[in-house]
Amino acid sequence: MKKLLFSLLIMSCLAFNGGDAKVQTYNYGHNGMEFVARSGQGMIIVSTFNSKMTIRQDIAYKIYQEYANNRLTTGPKTTICGDEADVTGKCVVTKKDNLISVNFYYELVEWKSGLKEVYQKKKTT
Repeated sequence: MKKLLFSLLIMSCLAFNGGDAKVQTYNYGHNGMEFVARSGQGMIIVSTFNSKMTIRQDIAYKIYQEYANNRLTTGPKTTICGDEADVTGKCVVTKKDNLISVNFYYELVEWKSGLKEVYQKKKTT
């Protein structure tokens, strides 16, 4: 009888688990230069804004790879697939002489665990 009740309890927990991803907001993040590389085009600097500390270097390297393969454009939202999380954001590429600046602004972080974090600008009073 105890096994039956325990089984029913476990099955009801699994049945009522929606499986929906949990969504949280954050209003902090790391801003800074993450990756510098030389190429035939000149010096490339990858900077990230509102980034999460644990994945910032991995994502910056993936951003550089996308740029080097000509798959990164200014303007529309771009999704970068990392090892721990997928990041969606806006990319701005600026060229001046031999210097290329690739700035990426985090807007949404989708962790492999299912958690989604949305960047929300801090309100000032």
